[in-house]
Amino acid sequence: MIFDRRAELGEFLRSRRARLRPEEFGLTSYGRQRRVPGLRREELAQLAGVSVDHYVRLEQGRNLQFSGEVLDAVAKALRLNPAEREHLHLLARPARAAAEEPTGGPPLRPGIHSLLSAISDAPAYVVDHRTDVRAWNRPAAALITDFGELPAAERNMARLVFLDDGVRDLYVDWWARARDVVAFLRLDIARPPGPPAAQALIEELSAVSPEFGQIWAEHDIKAREHGSYRYRHPLVGELELTYETLRLPGHPDLALIVHTAEEGSPSQEALRILTR
Repeated sequence: MIFDRRAELGEFLRSRRARLRPEEFGLTSYGRQRRVPGLRREELAQLAGVSVDHYVRLEQGRNLQFSGEVLDAVAKALRLNPAEREHLHLLARPARAAAEEPTGGPPLRPGIHSLLSAISDAPAYVVDHRTDVRAWNRPAAALITDFGELPAAERNMARLVFLDDGVRDLYVDWWARARDVVAFLRLDIARPPGPPAAQALIEELSAVSPEFGQIWAEHDIKAREHGSYRYRHPLVGELELTYETLRLPGHPDLALIVHTAEEGSPSQEALRILTR
C-alpha cells in the first residue's frame, strides 16, 4: 500500500463525494441511473462553482497547483471539517518537502525531557508525524506500556494499538482508538517531511493487520487536538482520561500529549494510584 499523493487525493475526494446525497442540495437529476452512491463529479463541480473539467483534473491529480480559492470552494461543497480541509490543501498544494530526518529524528532538547519529568501526576509523551513515541514520563509508561523496555523501532503508537495485545486490551473501545490513530497518521503523512518512514509503517501494518487495512480504506481524517478514551487497566480497573495536544516550538512535526482525569472523579483516584 504505497502513499501516492495523486492517488490519495483522488481517493479522498471520491470518498467524500460518496457521503453526500444530491437531494440534500436540491440538485437536478442528470437523468441516468446512479452506479455509485453520493454526488457525481458534475454535481460537485456545480456546487463548488467550478467547471467539470477543472474538478476532474483535481480529482485525477493531473495538476497539484490548484488555487486556494478553488480548494476552499470544493471543501465547502463537500462539507469538509477543518482537518479534512487542511488535508485537501496538503494533497493538492503540497509544500516543498524537506529532506526527511533519519528514523528517530534529531535529538530532543533537554528542556523537553525536563518538562516531561516535571509532569509527575499525568501520563504524557511526545510523538512525531509517524506516531513514533520519542519521549515519555513515568505515568505514561505506567498507563500504556513500558516504552523503555521496547526496541526503539517498536515505540510507535500505531504499531502498539494494532499489534500489541496488551495495549489493544487497554482500550474499552478499541475500534474508536484504532480509527483515531489511523486518522491522525493519515493527516500527518501528508505534511512535510516526506513520507518514506511513514510509508514503511503503513506497508507493515497493512500486511499484518486486516483491521488497519479496513480503517485505512475509510480515508478518515482527524487532527490530534483533544479528546478522551476509556481505559481498562489491569492494576486499577476502568478510568476515563481526557487528552490535550501541544505542538512543540522548534519541532513542528512533534506533539506533546498529556492525559488528565476529571477533578474528584474515580478516574483521578485510579490515576493517582497508578502514578504513585
